[in-house]
Amino acid sequence: MEKKVTIQNKTGLHARPAGIFVKEATKFKCEVSLINGTKTANGKSIIGLMGLELKYGTEVTIVTKGEDEVEALNKLVKVIQEDILNI
Repeated sequence: MEKKVTIQNKTGLHARPAGIFVKEATKFKCEVSLINGTKTANGKSIIGLMGLELKYGTEVTIVTKGEDEVEALNKLVKVIQEDILNI
C-alpha cells in the first residue's frame, strides 16, 4: 500500500521528528519505506530518513508491505498529517 503525504513539520523531518516517526514505524511488522523523488529510504531507519532531506512542504510517498500494512500506513500518514512531529 502507498500514500502521498506532505511534510507538515515547519522544520522538516530533522533528527527528533525522524526519531518519532521511526519509533512509530518499528511498532509494525511490515516493511516501511519513504520515497522522495528518486530517493528511497527505510522508514525504520533514522539515518535513512535523514538522507531524504525532507523539508516542510515536501511531498513524500509512504509505502508499507506486509502483514499489518494497512494499519501501519494509516498510522504513519496520521503521524505526518497531524503535525505531531512538530517538535
